[in-house]
Amino acid sequence: MLKLYNTLSQKKEILKSREAKRINFFVCGPTVYDAAHLGHARTYIAFDVIAKYLRQKGYDVFYLQNITDLDDKIINRAKEKGIAPQKLARDFEKEYLKDMKTLKVDSVTKYARATDYIKEILSQTKRLLKKGYAYQIENGVYYDISKFKNYGKLSKRTVLQAEDAVSRVDEAKEKKNKGDFCLWKISKPGEPVWLSPWGKGRPGWHIEDTAITEKFFGPQYDIHGGGQDLIFPHHEAEISQMEAISNKKPLVRYWLHTGFLKVNGQKMSKSLGNFITVRDFLKKYSPRILRFLMLKNYYRSSADYTDSAVSQAERELERIDAFISRSPNSPKIKEEVGLPNIRKDFELAMDDDFNAPKAMAVIFRLIKSGRPTKETLLFLKQIDKIFNFIFWPKTKETIPDELLRLTEQRQEYRKEGNWRKADEIREEVKQMGWLIDDTKDGPKFKKIS
Repeated sequence: MLKLYNTLSQKKEILKSREAKRINFFVCGPTVYDAAHLGHARTYIAFDVIAKYLRQKGYDVFYLQNITDLDDKIINRAKEKGIAPQKLARDFEKEYLKDMKTLKVDSVTKYARATDYIKEILSQTKRLLKKGYAYQIENGVYYDISKFKNYGKLSKRTVLQAEDAVSRVDEAKEKKNKGDFCLWKISKPGEPVWLSPWGKGRPGWHIEDTAITEKFFGPQYDIHGGGQDLIFPHHEAEISQMEAISNKKPLVRYWLHTGFLKVNGQKMSKSLGNFITVRDFLKKYSPRILRFLMLKNYYRSSADYTDSAVSQAERELERIDAFISRSPNSPKIKEEVGLPNIRKDFELAMDDDFNAPKAMAVIFRLIKSGRPTKETLLFLKQIDKIFNFIFWPKTKETIPDELLRLTEQRQEYRKEGNWRKADEIREEVKQMGWLIDDTKDGPKFKKIS
């Protein structure tokens, strides 16, 4: 019985899809004005695993993710770079999709760019005006949060508390309430524009998501995911828009949110010098390590990225590799950790709000048990369709010529019994970023991360 923690009810609930074995699943995608960072990796890897597990449970999952390809952040960054906002957005969208492919985040059914759904955005804005939930002022059309009596039900804030909204809420002087947000913004000179009944302009941020989800799912659907930082005001705005238009509730049955990612105990930011992009990470480490590292933490909890955590992840992946390649002559698996129990405990962990760390503990229980059998390898291959870090293609390292020369010289010293000289070369090789492992088949090399 699969249970999900619902941010709306603040408790775990049994999954009941709106249609039998069909799940419509939406996750807020990136605003493509910069490179994807480790926080993005954490969220999208988590939801990738969730979508894949639901499919393995037999659900037909339509996983929809938007791409915010126009907003103030994109316009401002494009001005800094002296290029068109559309070009900036397309360039970073390509980078984002490439990063996701590298991290094996490949469960998304459809990526939807905001600017491809202007017609739907205009339609929702018109209907909100007609119903009295929106009003027009000089610089655009705004949503009146005081008109929606359930505003704040997701974040547990009142309308008065909503006055402290700071995330992408502009300071238009004519607004009725400080927390009112823009549905349609009149464009400034040089900004992208679309024709509308209220003047040449562009969409607000919040309305793109409800316009896109209504297009694909209708006024109600099963699961909405995103980072905790989006609960207020973004997800609150989505609820108020769509439930006001449709007069149906809830917009979404289950709200899932990933916890914050810190770096060495601090919030990740460029000002602190601890802002790490996915590309920066991949210059030093394998994408496999990043995927594994992000799944080691329960998706709803906050996580702390440290160098020691990366080193620990490397060692644990080495243990997995050693188990898979273990000799058939090793001791057989102990009866008390037999495969039926392993399967059951793995499923219990994942059925309990997608508890990946607990499920991974079950995997390590298995690898402690002895040699792999045909059945255990089949089981690991099955669950790796979800996790995508167990069977990872080996990348062949290019051994530098200087390293080969030093190793040959070291072998001569070893034959002569000159262990001091041999150890000096081992240390020199280590300074070059390599470890030498003396095996019965000769020296083996390992790159130090």
